[in-house]
Amino acid sequence: MSDARLTAVKLLLKLESNASYSNILLDNALSEQGLSEREKAFAAALFYGVTERRLTLDYIIEQNSRIPFRKLEKEAVAVLRAGFYQLLYMPSVPESAAVNESVKLCRKLKAFGAEGFVNGMLRSFIRNGKKISFEGLDEVKKLSLKYSCPEWIAAKWLREYGEENAVKAMEASLGAPPLYARVNSTKITDDELVNLLKKEGVKAERNPRLNGCIRLEKAGEIEKLDSFKAGLFHVQDVSSQLCCLTLRPIVNETVIDICAAPGGKTFTMAELMGNNGRVLSLDLYDGRVNLIAEGAKRLGLRIVEPRQNNAVKFSEELPLADRVLCDVPCSGLGVIRRKPEIKYKTEEEFEELPRLQRAILEVSARYVREGGTLVYSTCTLSRAENDEVARDFAENHPEFSPIVQTIPYDTAENSPTRTFFPEKDGGDGFFTAAFRRIK
Repeated sequence: MSDARLTAVKLLLKLESNASYSNILLDNALSEQGLSEREKAFAAALFYGVTERRLTLDYIIEQNSRIPFRKLEKEAVAVLRAGFYQLLYMPSVPESAAVNESVKLCRKLKAFGAEGFVNGMLRSFIRNGKKISFEGLDEVKKLSLKYSCPEWIAAKWLREYGEENAVKAMEASLGAPPLYARVNSTKITDDELVNLLKKEGVKAERNPRLNGCIRLEKAGEIEKLDSFKAGLFHVQDVSSQLCCLTLRPIVNETVIDICAAPGGKTFTMAELMGNNGRVLSLDLYDGRVNLIAEGAKRLGLRIVEPRQNNAVKFSEELPLADRVLCDVPCSGLGVIRRKPEIKYKTEEEFEELPRLQRAILEVSARYVREGGTLVYSTCTLSRAENDEVARDFAENHPEFSPIVQTIPYDTAENSPTRTFFPEKDGGDGFFTAAFRRIK
């Protein structure tokens, strides 16, 4: 596994100096390295694991190092993070292998001066029972380090959602996220797809709480599955599927998906409409519009119309719609388990988002016909981006009335606004607010 470890550590170093998303870095690296499937899985687990546990790992390094953290070589820090992660969170890795391979990594990264330091530090940690002490820390700091969640997010969630929801959200932000797919009901039934996937070697089962939704395990490279190529499903989290059900598009309606790429919600809505009607699927960038077009073609969804469009500028070319989905750019605090690097952004980086979200919602509302439905949504857990944007919109637009859109899901709140939590609802952290345009 030494090549897998080297790949993971090099990616960790690259991620720290690069603003790219972890999944994009990993996918590109794994396709180029020529690793076996087993090595790819190990490299991915180590890379994602260290990325999501970085705050905890750095605390352990600080507690055990005789050299101040800021003075350590970046290569030594990356190797130590990977070494401590293996010792604490990868029980299948022998302690001796975690130590010895870490020392070898120092040589491969030409950090020759760090070999003895890394060796001694990891061995000392093992001798002391691999204990982590949070003694003397306040509650926010303790939660931050225990769940490797920045203090500003921990404090924010405690303040906005209460201790129980906050702690569960932090717990859910760690570990491999569940993988769900939406069945293309225009081509196949849930049971037929589950049986077909099993024949392809994928562990698949229906989600007992939501029709049209299946959970996948041991799926490998999904794009290579015959069932995927045949357009029988697309990958989509439960919460995103519930967002589409909240809009409730029906046959022969005109629907606009404002910020649509890569197209998952567009596809689900087209399927809910029985592939009859019109779904205008919009995005700012041509490359992302092409992604939507490719997905719609694979799924056989002829009613999807991908278009380039600037969401903050009203377009006279777009028609009035029966239903408009306004799924805006957001901080992504509900999908940290899928993009753990989000945790290492500062609170200040997200301060301007509500202004952008309000602007997009204002423009989106102008496309809704009288009697039509508007749904505002995000994949974040943040009152400023969710409830406050929805509340301000309702206060400033008396022509839009907040409405309860019932959905067939046992934990869904009976409210115009809904916050979905990973622990309670089974999907990503998500928010929806529904409105109807009245005369």
